[in-house]
Amino acid sequence: MTRSHHDHSHDHGHAGHRHGPGHAQGANARRLSLALGVTATFMGLEIIGGLVSGSLALLSDAGHMASDVAALALSLFAVRFARRPATPERTYGFYRVEILAAFVNAAALLLLTLWILWEASTRLSQPPEVQGGVMLAVAGAGLVANLVSAAILHGGQRDSLNVRGAYLHVLGDLLGSVGAIVAALLVLGPGWTVADPLVSALIGLLILRSAWGLLLDSVNVLLEGAPQGLDVRAVRATLRGVPGVRGIHDLHVWAITAGQPILTAHVEVAGGADAAAVLVRARQLLRERHGLTHVTLQPEAEGQPCEDRDALHA
Repeated sequence: MTRSHHDHSHDHGHAGHRHGPGHAQGANARRLSLALGVTATFMGLEIIGGLVSGSLALLSDAGHMASDVAALALSLFAVRFARRPATPERTYGFYRVEILAAFVNAAALLLLTLWILWEASTRLSQPPEVQGGVMLAVAGAGLVANLVSAAILHGGQRDSLNVRGAYLHVLGDLLGSVGAIVAALLVLGPGWTVADPLVSALIGLLILRSAWGLLLDSVNVLLEGAPQGLDVRAVRATLRGVPGVRGIHDLHVWAITAGQPILTAHVEVAGGADAAAVLVRARQLLRERHGLTHVTLQPEAEGQPCEDRDALHA
């Protein structure tokens, strides 16, 4: 007899939803709205200043800021959409929309960075005339705007890949503004116009690393890989070490979105052991040692064949 349809132990702990619809997502929505307003306000100034001065560093910073408007708008839409309640067809709700937004933002950052690197390489051979004064003034204004936006988003980027994607866009702009200021000073001082494409290329390489990391993290969630920082072997060892447990199989750990890890497993309980007590202890250890609060454990009698396992690996 299989227990696929009964004798399940399912523990949400409610704490497991602390990052779901509620305070956290509401706070992230407010952060994104404020950052979007600040960024959109200065975007026009950056673009016009880059065109007037002829600076690639300033244009790359303006390009980042323009992409930030789209990235922040996408992230804000994803946060609000993810707060929609679950449906019979979408039993986990719409949390994955945030991960899709993070993936799109990471891909956009990579493409934009590759364009900056390409443009910088072509300008190294023929450095154009650059108006250092205009470049310095606009870069300074952009730096202020990016500092404000980065400060707004910093509090939410650790728990949400979606907000992290928006934060990396803004952080890239911040680095671009700093680089544009340095390049402007070098143009105004020694007259090194080659500093403009060199600084742009350096900023591009820094952003490339962050964007690639975000892309890998979002893909890992979409592929239902184990959350980063969680050792599945240690989780299995914890379960096997619970008194009364004779075996663990069909162990799966994944995340619906960043900060919401989920575990399911079949637990083989020794004959004569109290299955309910075993599962209570198992959930307690998973919560204390690994921070896992959304757990589903299916008990099985010792030596009982598992039809679910056979079907899964057939």
